[in-house]
Amino acid sequence: MSVSARKVLTGEVLNLTRAASVQFMRPISVRVIRVLDWPTYDGWLWIDAYELGPSGDATARRSLFVMTAGLIWKDPPALTPAAPRTARRPVARMPLRVG
Repeated sequence: MSVSARKVLTGEVLNLTRAASVQFMRPISVRVIRVLDWPTYDGWLWIDAYELGPSGDATARRSLFVMTAGLIWKDPPALTPAAPRTARRPVARMPLRVG
């Protein structure tokens, strides 16, 4: 799968450089909040994202206009399906004696 064909999903971490837009003179890392459904040029999109600091903590919330072909994913795409969730069992509740 080519990089430009990959869809941007909520929660993904992206590294943004000048390849994504000229606004990124200094590369930044962001965690995607959502992809906005705003009209754009072909091959571009708007995202809401948290800019990440060196420790990985969110430092600012930003709306960014980026070229999809220039996006760099921090994590490779998942090649295997996620493990199925385990069934939750109800906890036996007993009356609580007070005092």
